[in-house]
Parts: sequence; C-alpha cells; structure tokens
Amino acid sequence: MGILNVTPDSFSDGGKYVQAEAALAHAQQLLDDGADIIDIGGESTRPGAAEVTEDEETRRVLPAFRLIRQNFPRAVLSIDTRHAEVARRALDEGADIINDVGGLGDGRMRSICAEFGCGVVLMHMKGVPATMQKEPHYDDVVREVREFFIERIRLAEEAGISKDCICLDPGIGFGKTVQHNLELINNLDALRCEGLPILMGLSRKRFLTVIGRGTVEMSLIAARNGAQVHRVHEVKELREALDLALMES
Repeated sequence: MGILNVTPDSFSDGGKYVQAEAALAHAQQLLDDGADIIDIGGESTRPGAAEVTEDEETRRVLPAFRLIRQNFPRAVLSIDTRHAEVARRALDEGADIINDVGGLGDGRMRSICAEFGCGVVLMHMKGVPATMQKEPHYDDVVREVREFFIERIRLAEEAGISKDCICLDPGIGFGKTVQHNLELINNLDALRCEGLPILMGLSRKRFLTVIGRGTVEMSLIAARNGAQVHRVHEVKELREALDLALMES
C-alpha cells in the first residue's frame, strides 16, 4: 500500500502532493514501484495534529482522487479518512477501500461502508491525534488491542459489513510508546482475529529512529510475524526486500 498524502502538514511529506497533477505523478511512481494499493489521505494524523473539517478534507482529496481514477481506472484506491462524509464522497467516485484510523467507531461510517460493500481497514488508536501520545497507558497492550478488534468487528458485521472486507491495523504509533509498538509487532499472531489480514503502518515512524531500525527492516520483521499488508512511502525498496525474502524462504 503506497502512501499518497495530499496534505499541507503531514510529518514527512506535507505539501509535496497537494496539487492534483503532482499527486497523479506520484501515484504513477508508486504503481511503477510495485504498489498494489494507493492510499490517499487529506488529513494529517501525526501526533499533535488538529482535526480538519470534512469539507476541507474533501476539498483536498477529491481533485487528486478523480484525476488518479481517471488515469488509472483499474488501480485499487484507498481513502485514508475517519470522516463518514469524506468516505461517502470518495466511494461515490469509485474508491475501493476506506482506511479508517477511527476504527469504524462512527456508526455512519459503518453504514456507508456496508452500503457500498467496500474494503475497510479497521485501525486501533488510543485517543485522538492531538493528544494520543501524551503518556499512553495500557495494562496489557496486546490483549487490549485484540479486545478492541473483536468489538469493532462485531459492530461492523452488525452494520452489514462482510468480514471478508475487513483488514486489521494495530495502529503503530497511534497512542503507543516505543515498548507498546514493539510488543504489538512481536505478537501479531495474538492480535489476529478470525483469520483477518493484518496491515502494518511502520513507514517513517519516529520510534524507528529511537530503536535504530529502518522501515524496510522492521517491515520484514512484521512480515515474518504475520503482517500481510504494508503501508509505506518507499514502495520499491520494501517490494524488492519482500520479494527477496519470499524467494529465500
């Protein structure tokens, strides 16, 4: 899953792809580099980020999305949003997946995803981006994230979302300390609920600098531990590393 942020303030690439033509060129590069999915986001959810309005997020996302869909009609496109109306607008335009950092906590979001029968990424986040990294605490982070998944899967199914459409994301860096992140990465099997695939978003996360590891290295560890989808900025490097690891196995 290649990351395409059309935001002015994302932590590592804010402002680079806010113009639709620049977003299109980057989408082309991501696909050329081997991305299976392009994940387009219009709201920064970095630690400390303020929430943007649905109208502003829509204004950022839709021009780029439309241009990319027009030029790549067969590409699998995901919208990274926690706002139901943004999701609906994108699905009306042909989005395939809703990547919800809010973990389908909004009943409107669940209803919209069920209506369209789209794929969903259900992510765990403790709190909200503006405050999530202020001393996050868990008694048992693996158990608590798993319990969160079980509850949100139940709500999704009750809303009419097929379990086959759901992917789980433990939300690395979203209300977690370095130790919490490592515990989750090292215990992905314990997080897997009902055989659903697990997505890892490790790309350029600050905790990697703390532990002296890179995105590719940690993504390979996560893959060995059972992660099946990897949300990254540098698609080519990880694609090559994963392909090599598969050949060697």
